[in-house]
Amino acid sequence: MATIFNTADLVAAMQRIAPVELAEDWDNVGLLVGSAGHRVRRILLCIDLTESVLDEAVRKKADAIVAYHPPIFSARKTITDADAGGRILLRAMASGMAIHSPHTAADAALNGVNDWLAEGVGDGARHALIPADELPGTERVKLITYGPVESVDRIREGLAAVGAGVIGEYEICSIEIAAMGTYRGGERSNPVRGQRGQLERVEEVRLEMVCGDRHLATAIERLRALHPYEEPPIEIYRQMARPNQFIGAGRRVTLKRAATVEAITARLRDHLGTDRFTNDDIDRRRRHEVIGLCAGSGSELLDPAIDQGCTLFVTGELKHHDVLHARSRGCAVVLAGHTNTERGWLKVLRRRLREELKVEILISRMDRDPLRTA
Repeated sequence: MATIFNTADLVAAMQRIAPVELAEDWDNVGLLVGSAGHRVRRILLCIDLTESVLDEAVRKKADAIVAYHPPIFSARKTITDADAGGRILLRAMASGMAIHSPHTAADAALNGVNDWLAEGVGDGARHALIPADELPGTERVKLITYGPVESVDRIREGLAAVGAGVIGEYEICSIEIAAMGTYRGGERSNPVRGQRGQLERVEEVRLEMVCGDRHLATAIERLRALHPYEEPPIEIYRQMARPNQFIGAGRRVTLKRAATVEAITARLRDHLGTDRFTNDDIDRRRRHEVIGLCAGSGSELLDPAIDQGCTLFVTGELKHHDVLHARSRGCAVVLAGHTNTERGWLKVLRRRLREELKVEILISRMDRDPLRTA
């Protein structure tokens, strides 16, 4: 029997490809329109969801659209046919189409848009200009208790049974540390060891296990039930996220062999499939080894790139004064047009979605660079 896929499966697949938590705070990514249970047989991919692209989606009977740029970006108080954005949303909803947008999540992700763009610059080591913070959901907090040696195995197994102690592909992960505990019970206490009113010293074991937020309440309840003490010690510490140099905003490429702007532009011309390049390099003979890049509009990453030693910055577009600023700091720029630095990644996305979902996946033919060479 053939597997049936729905919108929820598309969302899950996109989450594996471009996790929404990697998106910039100002962005609007993820499922923007659609019902989780709606069946998906055909998906259309595009950069910009224009009215002509939606016409194509309707004509090709697409059940879902993955639009790189979010068609809902600024807050809308109304959805009417008075503007193109409203018309697109109304017609998509009337047709039952889901709309998903990955945008800056796809830029930051491993093997995402910026890694694809970096492939066109040349062979070399790649790192994010601004690394993203990463913390698995199962490791959000550290749960710690202390107890007699003979109780530790029982507590550990009980906590693991409700989701604690998971690190990657490993389960029942914990730390044991020998400790000496002290306590003095009050008049109404019922100590397991020793006498109330007396200071007791007990050899204990400190047990540490990571835990996710959604399992924490159940884990605390289980710990109380399994612990032999009348008042089990419980400590909870929130974990700090860990920067990951391979995901995040932009990329810094350290080429194996330095190259001139002309050579790098020639590589990009083949990779991006466009001749629309402009550049600014005072010394045309200069060879560049450390290159910064950002798909789309990269002005916010220009200074971080220069601060990290980049002598060339590749992006889609910059303002006039950004180019002058780069020149003042000794950094050349190559501009390839906003959409040209993003569009080729749709082929990568199609391949990866085909690995995840056994449905028909099309790249829009009506989605084009809005600018033309005069």
